[in-house]
Amino acid sequence: MKRDRKHSKKPEDKDGLEQKLVDLARVTRVTRGGKRLSFRACVVVGDGRSTVGYGVSKGADVAIAVSKAATQAKKIMIKPYIINGTLPYECKEKFKSAVVMIRPGKHGRGIIAGGVVRTMLELAGYKDVVAKMIGSKNKINNVKAVYNIFNKLN
Repeated sequence: MKRDRKHSKKPEDKDGLEQKLVDLARVTRVTRGGKRLSFRACVVVGDGRSTVGYGVSKGADVAIAVSKAATQAKKIMIKPYIINGTLPYECKEKFKSAVVMIRPGKHGRGIIAGGVVRTMLELAGYKDVVAKMIGSKNKINNVKAVYNIFNKLN
């Protein structure tokens, strides 16, 4: 049985960018009349070659929050520095209590990372990288720490 190639690809939009939902949370705002419910979404957008960005946004519905976050992510996209699929040197970044360390990997080893750090590295276009989340496991803070590392590499 032959598999259809159209359905085996990752979801991309018309710009050729792939987006992944990293974090989705139901948040409430307490008012005098009661609780007002909304959703917060964190989306990472990248082309898998050398461009990546992230966005965090709220909306009354999940779809609205995700689309607003993706739009915000496309506005702050950067091009991290990639040499032969890896980093030029070891980087360590602290954002609030989240500490992320990223090191160059040996050729052919792949991305050795977990959680949102792996997602950011894949969408940025890295092939061989070793990463570790040392501090907090907060997804949004770790995304921002990795984004700051990419900004420093520019």
